[in-house]
Amino acid sequence: MHHNVGCQPPINPTEGEEDISLKRRGVTTARSDRNIVQIWPRFPVCAFTNPMMVRFSRVWERGSVFAAFLRQKDWSSKFTTLKYSSTKAEPRLPRMEYQDAVCTLNTLQTNACALEQVRRERGHPQLQLQAMRGFLERAGLRVEELDHLNIIHVTGTKGKGSTCAFTEQILRRYGFRTGFYSSPHLVQVRERIRINGKPIGKELFTKYFWQVYGRLYETKDTHGGSMPAYFRFLTILAFHVFLQEKVDLAVIEVGIGGAYDCTNIIRRPWVCGIASLGIDHTSILGDTIEKIAWQKGGIFKPGVPAFTVKQPDGPMTVLKERAKEIGCPLWVCPELEEYPADSGPLRLGLAGHHQRSNASLALQLSHSWLQRRCLPDQSLPSPTDESKGVSPAAGFQPSPIMAKGLEDTEWPGRTQTLKHGPVTYFLDGAHTTRSMLACVRWFSEAAAQHERTTGGPMVRVLLFNATGERDSAAMLKLLVPCHFDFAVFCPNITEAIASCNADQQNFNVSVENMLTRCLDNQRSWRLLNGQEEKPGAQLLISRDALPLVATERCSKTLVFPCILSALQWLSQGRDSVLAHPDKRVIPVKPSVTAKAAPLRDATGIHVLVAGSLHLVGGVLKHLDPSFAS
Repeated sequence: MHHNVGCQPPINPTEGEEDISLKRRGVTTARSDRNIVQIWPRFPVCAFTNPMMVRFSRVWERGSVFAAFLRQKDWSSKFTTLKYSSTKAEPRLPRMEYQDAVCTLNTLQTNACALEQVRRERGHPQLQLQAMRGFLERAGLRVEELDHLNIIHVTGTKGKGSTCAFTEQILRRYGFRTGFYSSPHLVQVRERIRINGKPIGKELFTKYFWQVYGRLYETKDTHGGSMPAYFRFLTILAFHVFLQEKVDLAVIEVGIGGAYDCTNIIRRPWVCGIASLGIDHTSILGDTIEKIAWQKGGIFKPGVPAFTVKQPDGPMTVLKERAKEIGCPLWVCPELEEYPADSGPLRLGLAGHHQRSNASLALQLSHSWLQRRCLPDQSLPSPTDESKGVSPAAGFQPSPIMAKGLEDTEWPGRTQTLKHGPVTYFLDGAHTTRSMLACVRWFSEAAAQHERTTGGPMVRVLLFNATGERDSAAMLKLLVPCHFDFAVFCPNITEAIASCNADQQNFNVSVENMLTRCLDNQRSWRLLNGQEEKPGAQLLISRDALPLVATERCSKTLVFPCILSALQWLSQGRDSVLAHPDKRVIPVKPSVTAKAAPLRDATGIHVLVAGSLHLVGGVLKHLDPSFAS
């Protein structure tokens, strides 16, 4: 029996591919033929024989009308079909609350039908888009309606989310009502769907969720029992929200890849963008950067202007060929320094040198969109080199509104700094070797600047985790030159208690696998720092409860069972937010507490949180109260 915890920042299942890749690595997924156990420390273990019962347990606990309806059903048979007046009208569902909606959404993470659907589609990727169109229509939407969203479509390996954030902020500064769809979320799923830069409210999310879910559920039996997987559903929901809320434009971030990503049912975006390319999601996109570039270039559309940041020669050649094949004009963005500015260099709200190329791409995307919106009769000139199908984009003078938009952009969890008294947190969701290089450069410069202005001894701490198929050892190797005094590893479990919210539930990854991964990372770190492996306390996975003690194999590396226990140890009561009386204190062994003497004595503590956006999200949940509301 495998032990699953529901208190984890979710993975970002896209088209069900994450479930397949987890299986390939031997990770247990929640399936109907296995008993599922949720582990709560110091609480009785609750076993359910059906994963649907696990996933709906929160709905039941809330005592809602819908929960009562579900309890009456025979779980060995299909649900009774809910009757609505039409697929266009709002379904007449019982009144539901936000957590009910999120619990129901979570059932789509490991939907057995979705897994089988992905297996069928893997040999024929084009079927993924065909299936997406079918789900869209079942939800009461037509692909043609998406044309009215005036979409900016952005892909890339690194920086696509930041590019979207810059772009959205610029166009919102011009007074347009913006929609912004991104992934993954850090703390609450509502973060993925934004109106005018803010996550949609709980009431709005709940309202639109049940409209879409009800229409899809109503038609489930006539479509072989199929329901869209997690990311597909959220994409449909985002389109529905943006249409209902009548946005002037929608900035859409691709999930994984481009060509066969479910966002690519968009027929006529106004402009497309490609951020920096690198190696990631190789089991889905291919094992070379050229193969990945082919997938990313799949978002190009005939006659629709496209922009890319400068890429290595190999992938740039592929993008040129894709643009020529599709009939799409392609421009390469200039360096940010090439934009003339009367008031001095452009200032960015996002830290890090790598954000400069993202800002340049955002300027080109917003400028192109504004030209079409405000000057529809004046199209952009075609690329000058028709044989190559690509031209350098002009470095125009940004308007004061554009400059202010770049300066005011915020994108949590990406090169973000939070100062809590003597403890300063540097948060970056870097999870590839290329993004980790950028993270190391940013952290080294930012931490050194802080240390120059602070007298007395400083202690550096790394808080790290990595998920999926990422090469943890390669990322850790890049972090060695930062000279951390402590390296702390923990799984993406926010806290070892039963009261975490449904937004951070994940039914896909076993606790054993997560903690084994942490121990592997600890071992890699020790070897990279020239420390020989020696016997030590192993972190044993209890069958009855999540262990509440840290394990150590040397004086400078530790593994903790959850994010809260790691944060409490490394802050040593010096962070008033973590030391709040409402925070449950996770006990650790006296020997582990003794190791923390340098943290208690230092003038300041610098903590770099990196390796996983989900880890960063779990940290922000504890450090920033605004994320918990």
